[in-house]
Amino acid sequence: MSTILQTIIAHKRKEVAARRELVPVKLLESSLYFKSQPLSLRQYLLRPHGSGLIAEFKRKSPSKGWINQYAPVERTTLGYMQAGAAALSILTDTEFFGGKNEDLTTARRFNFCPILRKDFVVDEYQILEAKSVGADAVLLIAAVLTPEEIGVLGRLARSLGLEVLLEVHNAAELARSVQVEAVDLVGVNNRNLHDFSWSLDTSLELAAAIPSDLVKVSESGISTAATIKQLREAGYRGFLLGEAFMRHARPERACAALVQEIAALSKTAVVA
Repeated sequence: MSTILQTIIAHKRKEVAARRELVPVKLLESSLYFKSQPLSLRQYLLRPHGSGLIAEFKRKSPSKGWINQYAPVERTTLGYMQAGAAALSILTDTEFFGGKNEDLTTARRFNFCPILRKDFVVDEYQILEAKSVGADAVLLIAAVLTPEEIGVLGRLARSLGLEVLLEVHNAAELARSVQVEAVDLVGVNNRNLHDFSWSLDTSLELAAAIPSDLVKVSESGISTAATIKQLREAGYRGFLLGEAFMRHARPERACAALVQEIAALSKTAVVA
């Protein structure tokens, strides 16, 4: 595990312990969203003529600092959905990514597509919390969890109607972490955790090793329709983009432009 990831996880464990004291489980379970039926991220990504885009609301990152500090959640996320994104990803980590749970709840009020809660899950409390704030899916990161933890957290999430996106960075993580009874989608992060370099080869090389009944998602570094076409041909149906949109003053317009490029490229392929 990289040093920055170790720092994030150590902080997250303390943060979760403090939140549990402040907001007990009984209070989470009283949320209106706790009783609602989540939307299926899988189904939205598998729509035949959909973009497959998971458009992310991400204010900053540990490696690059602030990306877009002042983008409004309402306008940006609603704009993503109206532009044709299949789903949303909302960063809720405050210390390292500048997000908060309220960002996801706000996005939930304005959107009717699936929402992935993007955070560093290390405790069952966070699964219950995700359900209570209106998430439809949760992220589990193989680099910070044991196979046993993935099983426990994934099964809890699915028992609440939430879907599980398991993120892996290499073949070793994939081999030891995928559990079809606890996971719905597998996300391959093209970013190297140790030096933050990026390579599309990570997704392309792991595609065939992902079980066919799990939806394949490629994450990080994607910015063009041509790249998405290449990933589609390798079997991917989801494409998570955050910084590519958020570095623009109007992220939703950048999303709309990419959706149009994808549609144009698809038409060209059909004609050819």
